Amino acid sequence: MSQFISVFDMLKIGVGPSSSHTLGPWRAAQTWVDKLRRKNVLNDVDKVVVDLYGSLSLTGKGHATDLAILLGLSEADPEYIPIVDIAIIVERINTQQELYFKGGKRIPFYNNSIVFNREFLPFHANGVTFRAFSNDKEIVTDTYYSIGGGFIVQEDNNLEDEIEINKKNFSYPVNKAIQLEEYCERDNLMISDIVFKNELELRSAEKIDFELRRIWDTMLECMYLGCHTEGKLPGGLNVKRRAFDTHKKLIKDAKYSNPEEWITAIRSTEVKFRKILKWVSCFALSVNEVNASLGRVVTAPTNGSAGVIPAVLMYYLVIEDHNADFKEIKKFLLTAGEIGSIFKKNATISAAMGGCQAEIGVSSAMAAGALTELMGGTPSQALAAAEIAMEHHLGLTCDPIGGLVQVPCIERNSMGAIKAIHAAEIALETNPKECLVHLDKVVATMWETAKDMNKNYKETSEGGLAVTVRLADC
Repeated sequence: MSQFISVFDMLKIGVGPSSSHTLGPWRAAQTWVDKLRRKNVLNDVDKVVVDLYGSLSLTGKGHATDLAILLGLSEADPEYIPIVDIAIIVERINTQQELYFKGGKRIPFYNNSIVFNREFLPFHANGVTFRAFSNDKEIVTDTYYSIGGGFIVQEDNNLEDEIEINKKNFSYPVNKAIQLEEYCERDNLMISDIVFKNELELRSAEKIDFELRRIWDTMLECMYLGCHTEGKLPGGLNVKRRAFDTHKKLIKDAKYSNPEEWITAIRSTEVKFRKILKWVSCFALSVNEVNASLGRVVTAPTNGSAGVIPAVLMYYLVIEDHNADFKEIKKFLLTAGEIGSIFKKNATISAAMGGCQAEIGVSSAMAAGALTELMGGTPSQALAAAEIAMEHHLGLTCDPIGGLVQVPCIERNSMGAIKAIHAAEIALETNPKECLVHLDKVVATMWETAKDMNKNYKETSEGGLAVTVRLADC
């Protein structure tokens, strides 16, 4: 038996702005309502109170945690809900002060039904407690923790439930990078081959391809939307969307009418070194501008770092290999997902636990390793690229101004993407056997750094830029 995290756990389709503060609480609320249904007590419930703790409380407003709770309690699905319906549902609840459940049941739900508590619960920085009442008697109480990347765990569950423990006999059980490297060398396989063989134990090849296409289509649509939307982002910082203007200058008067044609149009543009950097930045910025406006993105491995992987993959498709198609996209996503899972198993992908190194750092490592494989690198070189990318994000703090995923978060995705490409280039010119630091060592170092980091720099808006630049100053 081995710990197994699927690529589809690491790359989830959802709604912004935060996987741990939006998607996680949304899923927790959904799960809790489903539990009430399964226990046949939902019809008895006439009151619900939600308590947010720690980081979920401190940056909850900026990260739309309260809105996510409303949507989850309403049984909307973040993966499929039409984005235009989000504002409609939230407005209806806030105006009518009622929750609507499937089947027609309604209960009162007031502005003070969500309580923001500054204290931290002991297990994790992102805690949320749901309380159900009937005739003023508390009948069901459950606490969940949003542990990063949209993963949730219930307080009463064994800690091992944090990671899916699957009893299937996987061809290649992986917990550490060294195991992955040994499998590749022994069987002369690439990282993506190993991941695909493991995924086949859970679903058919056709299903794997279908879901990977859906993930890529969501990423591409997100970049396309971000590059074609102008204006300012919501939240009060008055941050101007920059992808639109950058893209307009780069694409010039090229003709296209959909995302696929857009790729062809970009491939036909004149690209010099400086423009390569601008294109990569544009792709990354576009995704996280969509994310900051409660748009649909793919956690990679989190919403706050959702722009790095699509930007680097798009770089490969439009700059490095104009003949690349789904085969290369599939390899990239499989490899990236596996590298991310190693960080998830042995450290954290939650900024509330590890600072921004756990989000942008991990996403940059994932992208660097995946790009290295596509560019002809060996599995050892791919893992070396992931190590290089993370090594140069160690200690990166999470200090969002106003609790919003805008400053410095959006620009950090651009920087993470550029670093990933640079790390891949270095790794391709490196003999991995001569490397002093292995990926497993940098994962362990990241986790130790996370534990040593002052809590003010772990997504609380109580340190760094969040203190020196206040929302009122903007």
